[in-house]
Amino acid sequence: MVVYDGVQLLDVAGPLDVLDRAGGDGDGGYRVRLASLGGRSVFTSAEAQLGVSADLTRIRKPPDTLMVAGGRGYAAAASDRELVRHVRRLATGARRTGSVCTGAFVLAEAGLLDGRRATTHWAFCSELAAGYPEVSVEPDAIFVRDGAVVTSAGVTAGIDLTLALLEDDLGPEAARAVAKFLVVFIQRPGGQSQFSTWTRGDPPRGGALRELVEDIDAHPAGDRSVPTLAARLGMSRRHFSRLFSQQVGTSPGAYVERARVAAARALLESTPDSVDAIAGQCGFGTVETMRRAFVRETGVSPAAYRDRFRRV
Repeated sequence: MVVYDGVQLLDVAGPLDVLDRAGGDGDGGYRVRLASLGGRSVFTSAEAQLGVSADLTRIRKPPDTLMVAGGRGYAAAASDRELVRHVRRLATGARRTGSVCTGAFVLAEAGLLDGRRATTHWAFCSELAAGYPEVSVEPDAIFVRDGAVVTSAGVTAGIDLTLALLEDDLGPEAARAVAKFLVVFIQRPGGQSQFSTWTRGDPPRGGALRELVEDIDAHPAGDRSVPTLAARLGMSRRHFSRLFSQQVGTSPGAYVERARVAAARALLESTPDSVDAIAGQCGFGTVETMRRAFVRETGVSPAAYRDRFRRV
C-alpha cells in the first residue's frame, strides 16, 4: 500500500485490518507492506506517524496487489512525478491495482484509469471527472471494478473494497467471517449518494433566474411546474427550459426534484414527522412519488435513510 504525508489513517488501517484478520489467529494471512518514497515514515492527516517498511523506489518485483491510499495529501501525491512514475511502474506487473478514496487521483495521474470506470469519495467525484476526462467516474458506487483496476469511494469504503478482494482470493465464507468479526456489512446497502450533500454548483448569472433558483432552494414545495416557473419570468416554456438547462446545468424538473429530496433529507434527519407528512411539506404529491425520487437520488428509501441518519 502506497502512503504519503497527509494520508487518511482509516484509508490505510481499514483495508489492513481486513487483510490481517483474513489469517485468523495464525500466520496464514496476507503479507502487507507500506511503501513510501525513500521508505520514510509518513504523517497522516490526523498527525499519527506511520512506520513504513518499503522504499517505493527500490521495489523491483511488482506486488500481487498494489493499492494507493487517499487523504488530504492526495493532490501533492498526484503532483509528485517520482511517486506517480513508480506507481505506474509497479502497476504494470501487478495482478491488480487499486485505490482507496482520493488515492484514485494518483492512479488517474499515472494514466491507469484512462478509458476505465472508477470512483472516489463523493465530495471529489466532480474534481476527478473534470481533471481526468478520460476516466468514466461513477459517483454513487461504493467501489468499482474495471478489469484489473479497482477503486473505492471514501474512507470506510476501503473496507468494502478489501472484503470484495478477499472474497475473490479466499471465497465468500472467508470474507463473511472477517466482516462479522469487524462488525461491518459484507455488502453495504445502497450507494454513497446517501452520505453525500447536494452541491448546487455556481448560481445562474441572470438576476431573475438566480432569484428563482434561490426561491426553489428555500421553498421547494408548491407549484414548481415548468409552465408556472416560465410564466413567472415572462418566458415561453421552451425558452425557459433551454435557458434553465444552460445556466443551471440540469432541467427545471430535475432541479426541483433534487431540491425537494434535499429538503426531505433534512426533515427526516431532524424531525419526528411521518414520512407522509414530510412528503407533503416538501412538495411531493404522494409518499410514493417521494420514495421513487429519494431512491433515484440517494439509492435508499426515505425510511431506510431515516433509520441510518435520524438525529432525534
